[in-house]
This record gives sequence, C-alpha cells and structure tokens, in this order.
Amino acid sequence: MSTLAEEKLRAREQWSQDPCGAEYEREHELGTREFFDGVERYRYTEYAPWMPSLMEFDKFRGRRLLEIGCGMGTDLLQFARGGARCIGIDLTPRSVDITQHRFKLYGERGSFMISDGERLPFRSESFDVVYSNGVLHHTPDTAGAIREVHRVLRPGGVAKVMLYHRNSLNYWFEIVLRRGLLGLEFLRGRSAEEIMSRVVEHSDHDARPLVKVYSRAQTRALFGMFDDVSVDVEQLTRTELRFLSSVVSESLLDRLRKRIGWNVIVTATK
Repeated sequence: MSTLAEEKLRAREQWSQDPCGAEYEREHELGTREFFDGVERYRYTEYAPWMPSLMEFDKFRGRRLLEIGCGMGTDLLQFARGGARCIGIDLTPRSVDITQHRFKLYGERGSFMISDGERLPFRSESFDVVYSNGVLHHTPDTAGAIREVHRVLRPGGVAKVMLYHRNSLNYWFEIVLRRGLLGLEFLRGRSAEEIMSRVVEHSDHDARPLVKVYSRAQTRALFGMFDDVSVDVEQLTRTELRFLSSVVSESLLDRLRKRIGWNVIVTATK
C-alpha cells in the first residue's frame, strides 16, 4: 500500500480528513450513536430517499456481500440489518476503523479491511453480491476495478455500482457552464475533470481526489462482461434546480431525476 498511485493517495487524504457524509451531521460528535443516526436519517429521508428500494438493502439475506469503499459503513449497515453477511473494504484506514466501530455500536457483525478496489484480495467466485456506491469513479483504473468485481462474483451473482453521471444537470450546469464557462475556469486552462477534482467532494482541505463521470452508454460498456445489465439514473434535489424549483412539480422532478440525476446506478448479473 506504500506504492499507491498519486490519485489514490489523494483519495485517501480526502476521506481520512473528511469522512464521506460527515458534513451532514454537525450537531453530534463523530462516532456517537447520535451522529450515526443523524447521518443515516439525512441520507435516506432527505438526500436520497430512493436509495433503500433501488439498492435493495433487504434483498440479500444470507448472501455473502462485499462493499468496495465502505466509507463510514452507512449503506453496509443496512445490508447487514437485512441479513447479508457483510465484508467492507476501503483504501482509507480511518474509514475501516469508523465502520468497524459503527457495526459494534449497533450490534451487527461484519469483517473489514484496508484494500484497493483495483486489486481485490479475494478468491474468484467468492461473493454473491458486490456493492460500491460513489467510489469507482475515483480510482485511476475504473474498468480494471469492474473486472475485479466480475472476477470475485459467483455465477449468478449481482453487482450494484453507482458512478457519477456525465449527462446530468450537475455536470453540465454546475461544472461546465457555471464554473467552466461563466467562472472562466476553462480559460485558465483547467479541464472539467480538474474542476470536479476541486469542487465535487466536500472538503475542508486541498486533497483534490480524482473524479470521473460516465454516460449510460459508457457505463454499459464498462459492464459488458456481465450477462445482464440494467442502468438507472437518480439523485436530483430541488436545491439543484435553483430558480426553477418553485415551478417544478413533484411528478416533473421525479421524471427529471431519472434522466439528468447525478448518479448512474448499475445492477449487473454475472
């Protein structure tokens, strides 16, 4: 792990200092039950209420499930509550420690280790489910990481992976138009990828992790070795609509979310 690529070292620095999701719970100390409850409540009721059903937290009882990039263990804990036999890996030692502590705090069982998603330390065909949410677009070899997902899945196993969506409102309005063009970032020689590295992930420091985006077609191509692939788009809040928020109905917001949302979610069967 001492020979990690620069992009991975920046990712480790990012989430060592700013655990993903911690910025949404400022009232309680990190590591307390009140803190974790607040993070969970925000994630599934305010930010992404679509997630429990689409990610199917309750579907995998008795199945061996691996999460690549477990972060603070928020999603992995839901799978454990649903009866899955959970293993979580993360490149960031602090994330592994937090997840291990969280499972113990809530009385759930799981195994956790520091590991690189591009080189999974598991035998081929050893998992029923592999889950990764908002992680593989930060690693240099995303395609190689997905090949590893395929390798460790048993025949008939399921991969659920979220990547950032290229054809999203967030990418084209916030990154390209507002920052790249109107903010003159492109004139300063910065690419869209460099802009995303500076602004996409919450940060109180300057790690600047690698950030990539994928269209539906690009995502399908990445998962081309799987037998069956379905692609969903989600994640658009009223705040992102800015001045249009007051005139957009709930039904229209739902339709927009499924077309220009920030997350492209793959469910792929080996």
